[in-house]
Amino acid sequence: MSDALFTLGQDMPPAYPQKAAWGTATKLRQWQAEALEKFFQSNEKDFLAVATPGAGKTTFALRVAAMLVEAGRINRITVVAPTDHLKTQWADAAARIGLSIDPNFKNADGHHGKGFIGVAVTYAQVANKPLLHRAKTEAGKTLVILDEVHHAGDALSWGDGIREAFEPAVKRLALTGTPFRSDTAQIPFVDYQEDPDGIRRSKADYTYGYGDALKDHVVRPVLFMAYSGNMRWRTSSGEEMEAQLGGAATKDITAHAWRTALNPEGEWIPAVLAAADRRLTEVRRSIPDAGALVIATDHEDAKAYAKLLKKISGEAVTVILSDDAKASKKIDEFSAGQQRWMVAVRMVSEGVDVPRLAVGVYATSTSTPLFFAQAIGRFVRSRKRGEVASIFLPSVPILTTLANEMEVERDHALDKPSNGLTEEFSPEEAEAAAAEREDKASDALTQGKFEALESDASFDRVLFDGGEFGLGGVVGSEDEQDFLGIPGLLDADQVGVLLRQRQAEQVSRRKRRGPEAGPVEPREVVDHRKLTELRSQLAKNVAAWSARTGTPHGQVHTKLRSVCGGPAVAQASQAQLEARLEKLQDWFVGRK
Repeated sequence: MSDALFTLGQDMPPAYPQKAAWGTATKLRQWQAEALEKFFQSNEKDFLAVATPGAGKTTFALRVAAMLVEAGRINRITVVAPTDHLKTQWADAAARIGLSIDPNFKNADGHHGKGFIGVAVTYAQVANKPLLHRAKTEAGKTLVILDEVHHAGDALSWGDGIREAFEPAVKRLALTGTPFRSDTAQIPFVDYQEDPDGIRRSKADYTYGYGDALKDHVVRPVLFMAYSGNMRWRTSSGEEMEAQLGGAATKDITAHAWRTALNPEGEWIPAVLAAADRRLTEVRRSIPDAGALVIATDHEDAKAYAKLLKKISGEAVTVILSDDAKASKKIDEFSAGQQRWMVAVRMVSEGVDVPRLAVGVYATSTSTPLFFAQAIGRFVRSRKRGEVASIFLPSVPILTTLANEMEVERDHALDKPSNGLTEEFSPEEAEAAAAEREDKASDALTQGKFEALESDASFDRVLFDGGEFGLGGVVGSEDEQDFLGIPGLLDADQVGVLLRQRQAEQVSRRKRRGPEAGPVEPREVVDHRKLTELRSQLAKNVAAWSARTGTPHGQVHTKLRSVCGGPAVAQASQAQLEARLEKLQDWFVGRK
């Protein structure tokens, strides 16, 4: 960056201090410099920066803060974060550039320690005593940094409290890597604009998505290792059920099969944990300090998975539980160390910075797009070019769909149809709402009587950049090892080339073995950009047909599915979407 940047308007700092101390990195990335320029060009009080997890939002925000302090435009800083651990991370990062932020501020005290320019607090703290925080905001020229600002809409009282507390701020900088919610709770200080369909959507002042970051080598490419298997369980009525994971006919059966797979007493989760540990060993050949994380559903499962991993790896495992007063210290120690495995419940799904995490196991039944994006965000931070992340997950449709759409950029929508038919609005919103319902249904299932009986695991496929690779295979087979043995240092283009090469080798090997070796046809490589285009086109055509006939959008989608077959839009294949578009065209021209 040059000093010329700061001649772009009267609202800019008078000079840019050339100090290595400005920022958590000595040199800004291109997106950070661009966002910084846009921030200082804007005369608005609010600025929303959307940047994919791992891109460096903290560095950008602290550079803004330091420059505003230097220019004399602010003399107080308030950082609002979702968790106590993140408060500490912000304070540590700020200290590295000479800004003293107090992460130990308590509402009961009402003041921060001497020598601090500001405080780091949680959204819950602010919502609990908004008038206290308003008084602190009014007491100086305050910059408020709202980290992961979508959390400000977690409850109506939270949103009201955030607005009350920070309305008097001189500047508000909102940050998020996932600027969408699965509900219609408005996010404070975010601008919503109506789109052509009449839906109000959040509008960012600067956006830097995963796809852009991947091209710039700012984040890691992610390999998703999907595992299937046969599941057997007993229902609350005493009926024994059996289904293939990911191949179930209904959402309820899928949820039960998924829950059976995650049962630590079965065979599926130990087999997948062992495969993930083998992958970690391979990655550590090129990234010696690479670590791995299991995201568990609850405390009981987390402890059980840790026992399994200790037996598999032969090493102690760090367990992070939300009610553990030493959780933050444990995370910091793991981040700074060489230990192989950490197991945690939801609290590590967002914002926790452990850059050496390179392997993950998604061992939770939570399936909303928001949670999934936050969880995968723990693994994408790149320390040097070529690091590859590997995520192991159950082969169920909602997760494989989310994995295939890593690059899809979503905004938060305030408006949804009152009739609850999710396919009556945009494909992205339909997917988010459907996932939210599935997640709630899964939570409801966990409360009823249920007994997992048996499970086994089989390697299903690898998902990367919207494509699916591998012919499946037995756990521990040569077919599985083809993908577990991929080097840990490759750029995105090299990963794609190698996956296609490994798949071709599998096809050739099975042809040599004969019919008993299983199917030899390679998986169709899915073009996720084409899928997004088809979904958008279908949504527009359905809207046009709805306007012509007066039939609600959801009913049009339901009719198309009954005629053409296939799942909901979010899970439909390219051929299925094209068939529905063709059928709609038939209707428009009067063909049955």
